[in-house]
Amino acid sequence: MAILIVIQFANASLSFYEITKAGNAVKALKASLKPEATVKRDGKWKNINAVYVVPGDLVLLACGSTVPADSAVNQGQIDVDQAALTGESLPAKFFAGDVVKMGSTVVRGEVEATVDCTGKNTFFGKTASMLQQDNEISNLQRMLIKVMVVLVVVSCVLCIIVFAYLLSKHTHVREALSFTVVLLVASIPIAIEIVCTTTLALGSKQLAHHGAIVTRLAAIEDLAGISCLCSDKTGTLTMNKMVIQDNPIIYTTGETQYSLLRYAAMAAKWHEPPRDALDTMVLRQADLTSLDNVTQVDYMPFDPTVKRTEGTVRLPDGTTFKTTKGAPHVILELCKDHSLEKRVKDDVASLGKTGTRSLAVGKTDANGDWQLLGLLAFLDPERPDSKATIEEALQNGVEVKMITGDHLLIAKEMARRLGLGTNIQSPENLPMLGPDGKPPKDLVTRYGQDILMSDGFAQVFPEHKFLIVEALRQMGYKIGMTGDGVNDAPALKRADVGVAVEGATDAARAAADIVFTKPGLHTIVHGIILSRCIFERMKSFLTYRIAATLQLLIFFFIAVLALHPKDFLPDPLPAHWNDSEWPEFFHLPVLMLMLITLLNDGTLISIGYDRVRPSRSPQVWNLRRIFLISGSLALIACGSSLLLLWMALDSWNHDGAFHKLGLGDVSFGQVTTMMYLKVSISDFLTLFSSRTHSKFFWRTKPSPILMSGAFLALAASTIISLTWMKSKPDNVPTEGLARRDPKLLVLFVWGFSLGFWFVQDAFKVLVYQTVKKYKIFHPKQILLPTVPLTPKTRTFRAKSISQMPDGPSSPGKTAERSYSVEDLQL
Repeated sequence: MAILIVIQFANASLSFYEITKAGNAVKALKASLKPEATVKRDGKWKNINAVYVVPGDLVLLACGSTVPADSAVNQGQIDVDQAALTGESLPAKFFAGDVVKMGSTVVRGEVEATVDCTGKNTFFGKTASMLQQDNEISNLQRMLIKVMVVLVVVSCVLCIIVFAYLLSKHTHVREALSFTVVLLVASIPIAIEIVCTTTLALGSKQLAHHGAIVTRLAAIEDLAGISCLCSDKTGTLTMNKMVIQDNPIIYTTGETQYSLLRYAAMAAKWHEPPRDALDTMVLRQADLTSLDNVTQVDYMPFDPTVKRTEGTVRLPDGTTFKTTKGAPHVILELCKDHSLEKRVKDDVASLGKTGTRSLAVGKTDANGDWQLLGLLAFLDPERPDSKATIEEALQNGVEVKMITGDHLLIAKEMARRLGLGTNIQSPENLPMLGPDGKPPKDLVTRYGQDILMSDGFAQVFPEHKFLIVEALRQMGYKIGMTGDGVNDAPALKRADVGVAVEGATDAARAAADIVFTKPGLHTIVHGIILSRCIFERMKSFLTYRIAATLQLLIFFFIAVLALHPKDFLPDPLPAHWNDSEWPEFFHLPVLMLMLITLLNDGTLISIGYDRVRPSRSPQVWNLRRIFLISGSLALIACGSSLLLLWMALDSWNHDGAFHKLGLGDVSFGQVTTMMYLKVSISDFLTLFSSRTHSKFFWRTKPSPILMSGAFLALAASTIISLTWMKSKPDNVPTEGLARRDPKLLVLFVWGFSLGFWFVQDAFKVLVYQTVKKYKIFHPKQILLPTVPLTPKTRTFRAKSISQMPDGPSSPGKTAERSYSVEDLQL
């Protein structure tokens, strides 16, 4: 009883971490808000708590201030950092009539704005409300509940039959009830969650060594089954820093990229820390040591109205001139010579079509006239390993969809460079949350096919990401989502596996299931492969645990009903015979059953270190097939145990098998101990058979830790069976196999068990081959589009997951909005 109580307390404490983690994402989100707002009240500007801002208020949005609510710009222009909403590093420009979103930060300019929405009605508020949705039960918990329900139902039915049968045979009620309860407890795998959780915990430690910190253990099992990975672009697929490309466009003879960078640096405060992303980009790549003897006489910082910076410099020889950097059309207007106008516009348009931004550089000549020197092309480049990692993901059955808040053309170019395909959806074709804050009821039927066929999504907001994940999940796919900002938090929480990448915000980390400490996408692909190894270990354990439960339960069920020890009494009885030792029905003492459970299940924790071969496709639980394979393993193990019991009970028959083998006249105490040893051995040998699945047990070498655990458990069981004192625990005669003749019984039991192990393993392989050939319990399949490795190629791969709901019969046409190339200029 004490053992059972300890196990139950251990099980009850496993969910403690999940309970304490609830609500952390929302708390982190609230903490990220700056509550102060500058509002005009009673004709005066006042700083008040942003909580008290209401629709219609006039607010002042100045450089450095956080937007307190969704507000419409009245007049003027400001640059706003929307990283908290879109995840993109460069600021966006807002003009009169544009709505600035709550949670973003003003980085340049100053305007007055009218509050449009507050609280839960803002984009930021919808993000918080999406995070507050109820947590779902994990897939692993759902699967374990199903397994436990089946085993408990089967155990209860068979135990009730056994109890009724014993009463019908006039067995004492207390004795019958005691045996039935012990059989019920022994047959139910109480420690199943402990072993699975321990396996996951060991797996999380392995993932931590590779830079992945697991915050929800069940996410490891989910990670093994994801078939689609929605990846954030900035910082995950790309470097998250603007880098000037090696293909400048030169308009003045003699200039090079080196000289363009020097002049661009002169149009910045190169002796001071960079003031924005563009200055950071230029000063990082320019040769600043060559400017040590250059003096900056004057400097004009960036202004939204002029869209450029300007510096006046003096060289060591006394020559003075001005340099500038900024938007191409602005620098072009400074020049008196307009002959380059068409060429510049064509070059900017050509760069814009590939999603590349352009920065113009100019300087004054000896007469003080402006000259356009050239264009510097820059973008946020892909990580060196991103393309190879995406190909590796495809080879392992995982499609990658890119999701970004960046411009459509930039997203298309990055998708092309990464080999993802260029079918990128714009926000006009994506669903929005309903007035009640819930996904639309026609989410799958209206948008599902377009989302499924897309290679990525651009210019999206938090609710877009959330609904993309929701749509794919409703279609039966298991989804992984990566992100780093508050804007990603709702989708991270909704995905089957949310992954916060390196440098993620607190809100993203709190909403995620796994947090990466290393940059790039490679870590998650490695994590998927490692999680599939962990999945294989858990599947091996479950197959074994179900088989062991069925073996034990059915063995005692048949033994009680069909093999009555007193029916095997010799006639006539020997003079020294004590027939009172032979009971009405066969059963083991409670202590022996507990020893089987503790020794076998206790050492089975070592399965978390077992060697396995990861699958090359997403893993899903096929419980019907697992029960079938477990049943086939249990059938041979149970059949061999019943055969051995019959042979042992019949050992006093001089024409019986034991007498012919020289092992006759076995006492009932030895029969009891012998069956304890047989069940213990069969249990562990069943594990070695179940761990290789469709292959023979010798095809995959077990780990040294697992072998050591098996050796210790089997050695302990063998020693116990040899040395057990002659006694009657629970009124059941027991006696060590080495305490009386025949003393070779222990060797016979081992040989008998090993022989039937080969039969068991061969039967398992035969069942696997039959199941595969005739597709027995074969999961339904749907076609999942995989990302093309070349722009002209599109393949389809069948995924063994649930059937997709009915939707459009053919992929919908993506209506793409046209954008002017000026959108990509500065």
